[in-house]
Amino acid sequence: MLDINLLRKDLASVVERLASRQSPQPFLDVARFQALEAERKAIQTRTEELQARRNSLSKQIGQLKAKGQDTAAVMTEVGGLGDALKASAERLEGIQGELHAMLMAVPNLPHESVPRGADEAGNVEVRRWGTPRTFDFAPCDHVDLGAPLGLDFDTGAKLSGARFTFLRGPVARLHRALAQFMLDTHTREHGYTECYTPYIVNREILEGTGQLPKFKEDMFWVSRGGDDSQREQYLISTSEISLTNTVREQVLAESELPIRLTAHSPCFRSEAGSAGRDTRGMIRQHQFDKVEMVQVVHPERSYEALEQMVGHAEAILRKLELPYRVMTLCSGDMGFGASKTYDLEVWLPAQNTYREISSCSNCEAFQARRMQARFKNAQGKNELVHTLNGSGLAVGRTLVAILENGQQADGSIAVPAALQPYLGGVALLR
Repeated sequence: MLDINLLRKDLASVVERLASRQSPQPFLDVARFQALEAERKAIQTRTEELQARRNSLSKQIGQLKAKGQDTAAVMTEVGGLGDALKASAERLEGIQGELHAMLMAVPNLPHESVPRGADEAGNVEVRRWGTPRTFDFAPCDHVDLGAPLGLDFDTGAKLSGARFTFLRGPVARLHRALAQFMLDTHTREHGYTECYTPYIVNREILEGTGQLPKFKEDMFWVSRGGDDSQREQYLISTSEISLTNTVREQVLAESELPIRLTAHSPCFRSEAGSAGRDTRGMIRQHQFDKVEMVQVVHPERSYEALEQMVGHAEAILRKLELPYRVMTLCSGDMGFGASKTYDLEVWLPAQNTYREISSCSNCEAFQARRMQARFKNAQGKNELVHTLNGSGLAVGRTLVAILENGQQADGSIAVPAALQPYLGGVALLR
């Protein structure tokens, strides 16, 4: 959530920076915001006047009583002032609630280094690593390659519907090995603490990281035992949600920063707005697995941490010998809570293109303000932390990349050397 004081001090700049996100509709109803602010100021001024008048009358009552004089008229006026103050307080609470609701729907401001653009066409390539393989046969996609290894879309659909996958045998083992390999790398080499998080969270947790209220239709909602009176709960769409919220409503010691957390979890996304996209295979699923990285850092070090996090995701791809490129997302293609985002895109031979496999973002204080996650700074004052998140990596898409990049003419799959110890030394899947 944006700092409302920023809007009060420099509304024009905020509106201009929001416009760079290229939404068809303005993110902020400026006229309504200004009207509410004007009313808020008027009520606060009127409240101060009423309180001053009531204090003055209270003194008069004391003086009249001391002289034995009648206080009825003054008491009546004080009673009227009390009613007016109550009405003002109620209206002020309503205004504050409406302003809060407005801000909850406004995305983060792009960092000054973010390129301006309307969509993914405006993203900027930063670097590439690895050379896409040249095949002396027609490469297959992961659907055909994975079927003999246990990649079963029919059973997934029978059990749960479209965009669910059932894994068995070698491909299930590969999936598990990838997650373990990623966790081991991040904990042993990159300084993250491994976590295991709940898959179901409360509404306010999703509000803290920005999934709610804006993206409610993309979430899977949870009901329990037909009890409609239960708390509003959701399946997580990423373990970023639960990891980041571990510092919710806390005041950390500065010495505790940075905090680095990682977790492997399933992720659940209904993706209401993506019908018809990537319907073949594992690229876009309602349930998929991801190893997530989260950092909670000092505000002065968050952009250094962002570059570091990108490097951690890159390290996984390099160890797996997968060609990739790093992209800086433009203002119109960034996620709701991000100030700056890098996407890592892995080469997929069957599609003859790079596809996203990791997204690393600095949210600055946007999530921390929603969660009230703070630290005690050197001056002894409470200050909002900065939060970052990134995929390290999406397990299913990494499996897809392993299958397609490692395919052999006979249909077997070459296993990267770094992954072989996790598969009992197996060098070829067949």
